[in-house]
Amino acid sequence: MTVESTAARTSRRSAGSKAGTSGTKAAGTTGSKRTTRTTAKKAAADGADPQLVQLLTPEGKRVKNAEYDKYVAGITPEDLRGLYRDMVLTRRFDAEATALQRQGELGLWASLLGQEAAQIGSGRATREDDYVFPTYREHGVAWCRGVDPTNLLGMFRGVNNGGWDPNGNNFHLYTIVIGSQTLHATGYAMGIAKDGADSAVIAYFGDGASSQGDVAESFTFSAVYNAPVVFFCQNNQWAISEPTEKQTRVPLYQRAQGFGFPGVRVDGNDVLACLAVTRWALERARAGEGPTLVEAYTYRMGAHTTSDDPTRYRGDEERLAWEAKDPILRLRRHLEAANHADEGFFAELETESEALGRRVREAVRAMPDPDHFAIFENAYADGHALVDEERAQFAAYQASFTDAEGV
Repeated sequence: MTVESTAARTSRRSAGSKAGTSGTKAAGTTGSKRTTRTTAKKAAADGADPQLVQLLTPEGKRVKNAEYDKYVAGITPEDLRGLYRDMVLTRRFDAEATALQRQGELGLWASLLGQEAAQIGSGRATREDDYVFPTYREHGVAWCRGVDPTNLLGMFRGVNNGGWDPNGNNFHLYTIVIGSQTLHATGYAMGIAKDGADSAVIAYFGDGASSQGDVAESFTFSAVYNAPVVFFCQNNQWAISEPTEKQTRVPLYQRAQGFGFPGVRVDGNDVLACLAVTRWALERARAGEGPTLVEAYTYRMGAHTTSDDPTRYRGDEERLAWEAKDPILRLRRHLEAANHADEGFFAELETESEALGRRVREAVRAMPDPDHFAIFENAYADGHALVDEERAQFAAYQASFTDAEGV
């Protein structure tokens, strides 16, 4: 992501819209600015950004970090294999859900492909008594919190409004309204602080949601009330078809400064770094030091949802560059180089992965068909003439298919 320096902004203010100025592209700027922006964005994506916390390189090499190494100092080879297993099984579940939507078994699906490290690393950093507020894409975090993956699919099939008890795993129901869960998380965090609980809250949202007013309000309230909440932003570079550079003029993590609490950017494809940074942020929250903004710099390898076509707004070159930094491949390279896993481990995991896929398919196909008329229920407590009219029109529309088939 390209970030305009303070000096560049000052220069542009004095020079107006003069061609050749560096920085984030505004409407009507020249091609040279686009080149500068692309070059800087590529440098950050390649890990050249010195502000990016990274413990595992894309080649799987462990690098030292004086500030965050202590948060993963006790990690064992078994722990590393566990993180790898989490990411592989989460990706397998996600792929199966995508296929089921294409087969007409789900109405929609929001894939996490490419974001496994951000979700598994942060999810495994939480304690059992912490509370998680997700969006609609945190399938990996749900896995870490012990939510059965098949329970995530009922809402996307249209047969329930969630599928799990949020209090059973301290994992809130998926939130479709963009950014609203950050307010819920802030309010919950303020509440547990008043109760004197030794726990923390983590709220997930995307780079696009960072432009929502709800997120800004949650930042304000959490800072003023010193709420024990971690805001975990998965910057996957695209808010549907809008690139991050059209969302912000500074790196997202730097927005925290304006609200009076720290922010940090972490390599979102590095599961170890995500684990370490999130542990640090959660420990701050539990210690009464207030909120933190974590920006996990990652990439959405697939479509925004199964109703989206990313080929219409981004090129293959960008996707291929990020595929080279695949979070699962990165950890596998590290495991193999350190002799922490053998072929037997990977073969066994492949078998487990296929079994998970079969279980998900069977579970979804065993679910009832959605009630096509449920949308008209509970719109008004005592009913409404217009809703009754719309229900009748929809019933006639549905009946037209039966008549056409001669059934």
